[in-house]
Amino acid sequence: MTTTSDATAGSLVEPLTLESLQGPLGDGLDQVMDEIRRIVVSDFGMVDEVNEYLLMVRGKLFRPTLTLLANHVGGRPDRRAVTLAAIVELVHLATLVHDDAVDHSVLRRGQPTVNALWTHQVAIIMGDYLYSRAVIELAHLGIMDAVRIMGQAANQMSVGEMRQLTSYDALDFSEDDYDRLIASKTASLMAAACELGAVVGVPEFRAPLRRFGHNLGMAFQVADDLLDYTGTAAETGKPTGHDLRERKVTLPLVWAIRNATPAEMSEIRGLFSGEAEPDEEQIARVMAIVEERDGLGYARRRAAEFAEAAEESLMGLTDGEARRSLLTCVAYATRRSR
Repeated sequence: MTTTSDATAGSLVEPLTLESLQGPLGDGLDQVMDEIRRIVVSDFGMVDEVNEYLLMVRGKLFRPTLTLLANHVGGRPDRRAVTLAAIVELVHLATLVHDDAVDHSVLRRGQPTVNALWTHQVAIIMGDYLYSRAVIELAHLGIMDAVRIMGQAANQMSVGEMRQLTSYDALDFSEDDYDRLIASKTASLMAAACELGAVVGVPEFRAPLRRFGHNLGMAFQVADDLLDYTGTAAETGKPTGHDLRERKVTLPLVWAIRNATPAEMSEIRGLFSGEAEPDEEQIARVMAIVEERDGLGYARRRAAEFAEAAEESLMGLTDGEARRSLLTCVAYATRRSR
């Protein structure tokens, strides 16, 4: 079996890109985008205007890639997987639009958010619109298992958002709390994306592909939280220390808090107290504490554990280009720079 370390070693020679692992899909992702445009079309000007903007600043289509690759495992791809992949991306897009409104974020991937360009009300309504269009399309497909899978994922993501919103004492946020949060907010949709591909392609592999998606999602989110400490604004589209500015506790800080001295804890509490946004000096000092207390190293180790679990989930699957690309997804998720 290809291991994360093997894939990583290869990536040092040739940088991993999403395009490098989408080879088995042919023009599948172009078909996904065509499906998304078909699904979201509206006869109302404002809705079409916002949709046009959202599709113009489209993301990397990582989740639809997982759906299509999972569907290709076993060599029996099904045309319905393209529509399911489009639905997955619409649900993901809806959550991003809602998240930006809740967090009052002005940038996403280096571009203005819907709530920044229009209003928070427009952002909430557009998120609802994207969700509802996805549900209608699921109904048209008539695959009850797909409805259940997506409904469960959407519910978990909503609970995750509420869990984060109601964490009143951020510094009491434990590692178990963190795991539950990212399982809901990130891993649930990646697990669903993989399982949906199997539902209409290789139903005998639904369980391992769902496990793969869950562990991949966990590794993906830990790696994403690491980027807040190690990535540049040019790479990530948001300033370094963005989570700290929003007083969000992620795994590197959870570990640092567990090992911090009383003086360091005083500095961390100073950043999380008060109404004003933390200043650059506070953020830099807390980031230094996180590094000094091995918060970054610990998060990297946890990401590697999740990545290994994801790879192990694929061991019994039919070998082929799609399975190999799914293995490469693990290296991409944990080693990307944005």
